[in-house]
Amino acid sequence: MRPAPVVAGLLPLLALSPAASGFSATGLDVRAACPGTVSSAGAYYAARAPSAAAPPLSTASPACRRLRSAHAETALSTATAAEGDDSSSGEGTATIPAEIFNLVKSIVGAGVLSLPAGIAAFASSPSAIVPAAALIASIGGLSAYTFSMIARVCKNTGATSYADAWDRTRGTKTAWIVAMSSALDCVAGNLSYSMILADTFKDLLAAGGIAATRTNALLGVTSLILLPLCLVKNLSSLAPFSLVGIMGMLYTGLAIGIRYFGGAYAMPAGKFVSDLAPHLQPSFGTVGASGVLGPQSLILVCMLSTAYIAHFNAPKFYRELKNNTMKRFNTVVTASFGLSVALYVAVASMGFLTFGSACQGLILNNYSTKDALVGLSRFAVALSLVFSYPLLFVGGRDGILDLAKVPESDRSNSLQNKVTLAMLGVITALAARLHDLTFVSSISGAVFGTALIFVYPPLMFRNMVKNMGERAGRTMQFEKKMAKFTAALGVIIGLIGTKMACGSVSFH
Repeated sequence: MRPAPVVAGLLPLLALSPAASGFSATGLDVRAACPGTVSSAGAYYAARAPSAAAPPLSTASPACRRLRSAHAETALSTATAAEGDDSSSGEGTATIPAEIFNLVKSIVGAGVLSLPAGIAAFASSPSAIVPAAALIASIGGLSAYTFSMIARVCKNTGATSYADAWDRTRGTKTAWIVAMSSALDCVAGNLSYSMILADTFKDLLAAGGIAATRTNALLGVTSLILLPLCLVKNLSSLAPFSLVGIMGMLYTGLAIGIRYFGGAYAMPAGKFVSDLAPHLQPSFGTVGASGVLGPQSLILVCMLSTAYIAHFNAPKFYRELKNNTMKRFNTVVTASFGLSVALYVAVASMGFLTFGSACQGLILNNYSTKDALVGLSRFAVALSLVFSYPLLFVGGRDGILDLAKVPESDRSNSLQNKVTLAMLGVITALAARLHDLTFVSSISGAVFGTALIFVYPPLMFRNMVKNMGERAGRTMQFEKKMAKFTAALGVIIGLIGTKMACGSVSFH
């Protein structure tokens, strides 16, 4: 099995993307939910739901644990009889184009709207888009590799979910670490959503001639829309609205591009410049490409950890792919993350080139409320987040109940409603106080995103290779060493990124 074929496969794709052709990006590429969608951390809890056929190892009987351990060992031995074996497994029916579409939909979300501010965190000159594009591509490439790595762990151990892969490689005693990261990542995602909805509904009301404060807009959307949706017990009817999210992001990217190339916000005489408050008007300085060498650039890196997170769905996508050889799966990963990179580079670059160091944590806040083109973007983003919000919220709520060790049988509607009210109250209070989406995106990426993408998957892979013993060839042994480096790098980025993010926090 060749190391990281998905990363190598990104090279020709990126050569044709805006990242390479327009901005000379040399890195590699491929989140959130969050701020992307619910896809990632929320899926963790569905994956951990116990079933009669295969209860979690921690709750199974000793005989069952021995049986499942023997089954896992047999699967491991069979799957790794030869390191180069790339046979398919399972009975998936999804085609490669369908998987690519669904994975892109799973990755891309509202997190892209904070990336221009990530560039503005370390630079103020247009030349900064070159290293920024390289960072976006590089983090994407590493995210793609660890996404593929999770599928390889599942293939070689017989695991069927992220949680199961952790249990089979690292053991059940430390499963709470992943569970806590997942639950808090969901909560952080909802906090970002609430902040975006507060700003978006305030601007939408202003465009309609209704004056409302940000806090009033937040309280209105929370009490009238979000709370009723979060109290709904069956959310399956919201699934079709996931398509709205990707369509909204694509339209928003188009609108940002039209406004940049059309010069509607160019200083000093752009069509909408006079509508903007001074702190929202385009502003450029002298700190360009060299700014990426400073620690502030890690704010963008941590934001990207949130933007690319979709890794809890890796087992699902691998399992559902028809003829799911690793070669075919890596084709899906390469194309999906590559397309996501192209969109991220385009939106981040054009947003930054339009407003420079004045970029807000939510780039839509920079645009005039009288701009009808961007106004439609605000509506599309708001619609997407409203229907994604309860899906993500349920993941966080169930995760908190799991950590509190509340059995499924004790989770009455009354208890769930009380937890919902308490959680939504705390999230709303924080969203009312926090105005800087850059801080929330970067801190959640630093603490949770880096762990879920860059730390946990390599740790699982290392233990898998260790358990394989002599069955693992030289290539996998080399990857095992690199996995240790990747995990350490994730920890370092997370620690420094947290410090940088905390230094930029803005309360009001």
